Amino acid sequence: MSTPYDDVSPGGSPMLMHTRPSDFAPAAGDACIEQISAHIEQHLGPIAHVFHEIVSDTVHIDVHVVPATEDFLHLRLVTSGMSDLPMTLSAGAEGSPQYMELMVTLPADWPLQQADFEDERHYWPIRLLKVLARLPHKFDTWLGFGHTVPNGHPAEPYAPGVGFDGAIVLPPVTAPEAFGHLVINDEKTIVFMSIVPLYPEELALKLKKGSDALLDRFDAKGISDIIEPGRVNAARKRFGLF
Repeated sequence: MSTPYDDVSPGGSPMLMHTRPSDFAPAAGDACIEQISAHIEQHLGPIAHVFHEIVSDTVHIDVHVVPATEDFLHLRLVTSGMSDLPMTLSAGAEGSPQYMELMVTLPADWPLQQADFEDERHYWPIRLLKVLARLPHKFDTWLGFGHTVPNGHPAEPYAPGVGFDGAIVLPPVTAPEAFGHLVINDEKTIVFMSIVPLYPEELALKLKKGSDALLDRFDAKGISDIIEPGRVNAARKRFGLF
């Protein structure tokens, strides 16, 4: 369950404390996988592979792999299954999307063979997708624009040698605009969002000054939704932070 924290961050961001996740519940399957697959291929390119789950908790999360193309020199991983259930919106969030899928954008040569996943330095983006895709359903909460999620409490790097220890939910700015929404029927529209990992200083900046301050730094440094290991830290100045 998710319990609202009776406070906001110094930057005005609502803070939620996730207490205990709901118990394991077998997922029935990925209800919209065909529509989502067609949507991905229409707007991003051919799907080369899908990582299917064997056993799924609450929702069945598959990860679709779209390789780099001549027009876009990075690969994309897109979930399906998160949108099988509506997210639980908090008070004041009326009108926010209830159905969502997530994407990460990686270097074209990111190791994606099964043997590569024994090394967490290769697997962490897929793990991040799966964890965040389940989070709203396990804790009766929601994800939306500008929401940040630390990797544990206290936050830890996603893998050895990886500087990121949190992530922010942002629009998929490097994808075609039409990719952002998929209308299933009159009552269900799926919104696609990107997950962008953050350094500790960037997460601290967002909590202190808000999403706009962090995104202004991203713009100034040329940071998009493409994951670039070792990229510049947008919140670190030459002397001190922020």
